[in-house]
Amino acid sequence: MSTLESIMNKNIKNILKKIEDNGYKAYLVGGYVRDTLLGKKSYDIDICTNALPVNLHKLFPNNNNSNNYGGFNLKINEYNIDITTFREEIKYENRKPTELIYIDSLEKDILRRDFTINAICMDKNEKIIDLVGGVNDLNNHLIKVIGDVDTKLEEDPLRILRAIRFACVLNFDIDGDLYEGICKYNKLILTLSKDRVKSELNKILMNKNYLKGLKLLKDTNILELLEIDYEDITYVNDICGMWAQLKAPNFAFTKQENMNIINIRQIINEGVINNFTLFKYGLYNSLVAGKILNIKDSVINKMYNKLPIKSKDDLDINGEEIIDSLNIQPSKKIREVEEELIREILNNKIPNKNKELKKYIINRKEN
Repeated sequence: MSTLESIMNKNIKNILKKIEDNGYKAYLVGGYVRDTLLGKKSYDIDICTNALPVNLHKLFPNNNNSNNYGGFNLKINEYNIDITTFREEIKYENRKPTELIYIDSLEKDILRRDFTINAICMDKNEKIIDLVGGVNDLNNHLIKVIGDVDTKLEEDPLRILRAIRFACVLNFDIDGDLYEGICKYNKLILTLSKDRVKSELNKILMNKNYLKGLKLLKDTNILELLEIDYEDITYVNDICGMWAQLKAPNFAFTKQENMNIINIRQIINEGVINNFTLFKYGLYNSLVAGKILNIKDSVINKMYNKLPIKSKDDLDINGEEIIDSLNIQPSKKIREVEEELIREILNNKIPNKNKELKKYIINRKEN
C-alpha cells in the first residue's frame, strides 16, 4: 500500500527478512500495525512466525532473553521486539494458557487473539494481511472481539478492561455484542490480580480521554465492583494526582505512591497552597495539587524558592541548643519548640538565625 511506503524501520525489516530467508514465515502483528495505520508512532513490535523457538534461537544465537510465550525479546535502539511462534491455546486457567501447541497456520494464530484491530498483520514488504476485518473496524473506530464474545471474555477477563482501555485511548466505540458481554461478565474482573487491574486503570487515567474510560467503567458497573468512586476530576499528567481525585480504598499502591496520593488529596481538600503547604508536603505534591486547584506552576515555584526553610534540617538550631536554652531535660517538649520555631519562621515573624532563635526561646521561657 502506497500510504505505508518506507514506514518500516530497516532493523525490523531485516529481522523479518532473516526469518523468511531461512524458509519460515514472519509477520508484524498487533499494536505496531494498528498504530501505523492510524498514523501513530509505536516502538513495541510483535512478530509472529512459524519458526519454532529452537529455530529462532539458532537464527539469533546471541540472544538469550526468552519471553514468557515460547519466543524471545530483542531490544534494538528504541524498539522493543517480541518474536513468538504461531500457536493455538487449548486451555486457560486464571487467564493464562496452561496448554498450547505450536502450529504452522497464521490464520489459527490470529483467531486466538483478542480484538480485530490488534490482529492486522504486515509482511516485510509492508503488505497488509487482514484475516478478521480489522482494517474495516479500524476505519469504523470500533473495538470488536475476534470470535465468540463469551468464550474470549471467560478465558481471559483482562480483555474486559483492555476493551475499555482501547476505546478510551483510541476514542473508539465498543461493538454492541462486546459491550453486552462486558456487562454480563463484569464480575470476572474480581478474579484478576489488583496489579493487572491497576495497570489497565493507570493507562486509562493517564490518557487525556480519561473521562470516556471512566464513563465506560461506570456504565458497565465495573467501578462499583472495584469500589471506586469519583466526582469531578481534573486531568494532570501524574498518576498519583489522578488517583488522588478518586476514592479507591482497596487498591495496593507502593509506599511512596500511597504517601503522594494522601498528600495531594490533603492539599486539594485544604484548597490553598502557602508556605506551610510547601514545607509540609513538598514541591512535587504541591505542584501536582496546584494543577488541580488551577494554581500556576510559576506561582508555586516562586513561593517555594522564597521559603526561609524547606525542612526541619534547615533550622539553624539543634536539639541540644534548645535544651540548653530552656535548661530542661530531653523530652517531647523539644519537638513542640521546634514546631513552634518552624511556624514562626514560615510566618516570617523571626529569621532563621541561631542567635535570633535562641533569643526567641529564652523570651518564650520567661513569658
